[in-house]
Amino acid sequence: MHGSGSPPRRVIVVTDGDRVAARALAIAAKRTDCSFVSQSRGNPTRLSGVELVRCIEAAPRDPVILMLDDNGDPGEAAGESALRVLHAHPSVEIAAILAVASHTGSVRGTPVDFSVDRHGHRVEHAVDKDGHEIDSYLVAGDTVDALRGLDVPLIVGIGDIGKMGGLDAPARGAPVTTSAIEWVLMELVWRAGQRHLEPAIFRPQR
Repeated sequence: MHGSGSPPRRVIVVTDGDRVAARALAIAAKRTDCSFVSQSRGNPTRLSGVELVRCIEAAPRDPVILMLDDNGDPGEAAGESALRVLHAHPSVEIAAILAVASHTGSVRGTPVDFSVDRHGHRVEHAVDKDGHEIDSYLVAGDTVDALRGLDVPLIVGIGDIGKMGGLDAPARGAPVTTSAIEWVLMELVWRAGQRHLEPAIFRPQR
């Protein structure tokens, strides 16, 4: 369990909760040696923020991949409420967010640091649901607007996880999602090095 003197657990939040995305993220987590909180799946998110913290604390190693989903609710739904709890909790450090694009109307979108396209390549702009780079730095999605105003060090855009015209299918090993997690980890390690910090991205839970 997380002790009072323990450093916070480093979490990668993914703004999606459907079954196919969960299968893809489970594969990507295994391939990148991350932990994955499978209980966080759901449209919308079923667990409360406090329950998710307990799941994170029980994960075997950092970083911990966690799914959050509002299921298109225009108000502050379960995923957004849980995100705010996680962001404020002393046992959790949100190291990065994978912002999943969707065909959602009436949203402002959230600026990304970079995106990963449908071929697993790092691109400068945002991407759409199919993983195509678009002429904008804003990713639009069901839960993505909840990220605005949160102090999160890294936000990376991605298309519809586990899908993208079959290119990210779990049966194929979820290569796009795996690449996105790898890009996130490389960026976090690089940023830690720039700040002359120990890049404690991977940390076994004692």
